[in-house]
Amino acid sequence: MSKQALEIIYQDDYLVAINKPHGLLVHRTKIATETDVFALQLLRDQLGQRVYPVHRIDRKTSGVLLFALDEENNSKTTALFRDQQIEKTYLAIVRGFTDSEGTIDYALRKESGQLQESVTHYKTLAKTEIPVPLGKFDTSRYSLVEVKPETGRMHQIRKHLAHIHHPIIADRPHGCNKQNKLFKEKWGMDSMLLHAKEVKFKHPVTQENLTIKANISSEFERTLSFLNFDTNIFQENFSKV
Repeated sequence: MSKQALEIIYQDDYLVAINKPHGLLVHRTKIATETDVFALQLLRDQLGQRVYPVHRIDRKTSGVLLFALDEENNSKTTALFRDQQIEKTYLAIVRGFTDSEGTIDYALRKESGQLQESVTHYKTLAKTEIPVPLGKFDTSRYSLVEVKPETGRMHQIRKHLAHIHHPIIADRPHGCNKQNKLFKEKWGMDSMLLHAKEVKFKHPVTQENLTIKANISSEFERTLSFLNFDTNIFQENFSKV
């Protein structure tokens, strides 16, 4: 990924939030040595000052990414995430027809082998069925879901949706290889369709109730279109904010 100007969606004297594009790492990591472009460095250079990421979203996930502008507010805001005082809302396009709503309570294992309690809530915003055969089926079914993770485990939403047999489109390695191949070959789409739409929390300094929203990416919007989702009914979920 080449260097680019980041979309700043919120800024005050203490915090700044960007709409992170798909494919951009938050910061340097040992598991991704092939790139030297990161959100942390891009935002630092763009603002001309140090910034501190107070949480993480996957490289493959787009959407709201929050930074603090000093160490004190980094500690305060990080604590809000740790203590589950921040409400996070995601959008995902998944395989199949999901239930109207549900809760996934399924412990996830850390790299160390330790199990961690993990809870994710979701509701279905729209469903679509298109005349594209795959495997033994004559049509293909998809759902647009709103997801609210109660806990914040690594790849939690991706693993939880795969666990209930509704994997996120273009998720690797947790998704469906047949679906991922179909999307890449038929529509040229291989961006994982998970978007951090919104965060809500009480500002650690001003105590103001904040809601920070991020527009969906052009690829997410294009996918909604070619899958024939009825976006008019749910316009507030992916219109410009």
